[in-house]
Amino acid sequence: MKGMFQINEVEADKARWIYTWIAYAALLAAVAWSVVDRSAAPHLPLTLTLSGVAVVWIALIARWWPVWPRDAVWAVVAYVGLVALNTVLIATSEAFVSFVWIGFPYAFAIFPARWAVFAVTANAISTFAIQTDGLRETSPLVVIVAVAGPVIFAGWVAGFESERRKRANSQLAETNQRLATAMEENAGLHAQLLVQAREAGVLDERQRLAREMHDTLAQELAALIRQLHAANRVREHPEQWQHHMDQVRMLAERGLSEARRSVQALRPASLESSRLPDAISEMAHVWSQSSGVPVQAETTGTPEPMITGIEVALFRVAQEALANVAKHAKATRAAITLSYLEDVVLLDIRDDGVGFEPGTGGPGTGGPGGDSGYGLGTMRQRLLGVGGTLEIESMPGEGTAIGASVPAIRAESPGVTA
Repeated sequence: MKGMFQINEVEADKARWIYTWIAYAALLAAVAWSVVDRSAAPHLPLTLTLSGVAVVWIALIARWWPVWPRDAVWAVVAYVGLVALNTVLIATSEAFVSFVWIGFPYAFAIFPARWAVFAVTANAISTFAIQTDGLRETSPLVVIVAVAGPVIFAGWVAGFESERRKRANSQLAETNQRLATAMEENAGLHAQLLVQAREAGVLDERQRLAREMHDTLAQELAALIRQLHAANRVREHPEQWQHHMDQVRMLAERGLSEARRSVQALRPASLESSRLPDAISEMAHVWSQSSGVPVQAETTGTPEPMITGIEVALFRVAQEALANVAKHAKATRAAITLSYLEDVVLLDIRDDGVGFEPGTGGPGTGGPGGDSGYGLGTMRQRLLGVGGTLEIESMPGEGTAIGASVPAIRAESPGVTA
């Protein structure tokens, strides 16, 4: 616990010089009083000598300002020396009662509060003990100065400390208010970013569905209509009519299959009944059986449900990466790691296949050699829609590693819907 004035180094340094000049002013006044006081004349040489010692001692205290407990020994020596000088000076001239009160502020400046009480007591006891020893008759004015000085100083200290605490409380309240305002602004920005990310993901998904419908369903329906018109023109020729109707049935079945695939792309059926780690493990198991490539799937961290867009993006990236392994990598084994961290969810897919040079169009896991439905572009678009990133590491003959990272936006987060 620090003394009342041991607030910080700046204020302590300021107090050091204030106390020094006050002490010198009080000492000068006491010396002047002693010079004009005829009763002090017999001891004047000793008084002046001790006053000179006091000047040096106060300068030493100012030079090596005691900071408790760093210089505890010097603090004790400095204060004991000051009290001893005060006691002897009072013995030579009662005028120094107007000086010895300087020991009271020094007590609070040098020592922590619990020790300053003892220092003040020692200074008071030594002062009044020497006065009541019959060495001289103390005048009422001297007693008033000796008693009122510490009382006035104690009141000043209490007021100073009260004002300091009020300022500190005011600054703390202002800081807390600014912090609360900043937190509210950050919460608003975070919610806004989540909304924007979700809207971007929705827009991207709509664009993807529009492209798929144009490239598949619309073309299949247009071809089906052409076949129906052609069949209508050859009604009198059963064989030709049957051929066109077979084409109609084939186009309708293919269009239905494409429609089901597009609907399933919104949220994989495996995610409807399972958590993401289980869905990826099951998908990897089925893929391994069909491709003949052993795959190891593991999860690290504590799995938590994320919003739909994030789980779908990670599942599709894993699915598309494994599809490329089967098509292009010529791998003998693969591995998937799903990692749940505090702020992000990571997905790593690795294989020991032929690898490729990223950016050169060579084959590999998710490399540009894949078709447009399963290429790097599709993976990046899926992750970008949920604020994620994709990294590729590959070298010819050294396999390929895909790393996906997405923000951990939990499904139960306030203001976030799945």
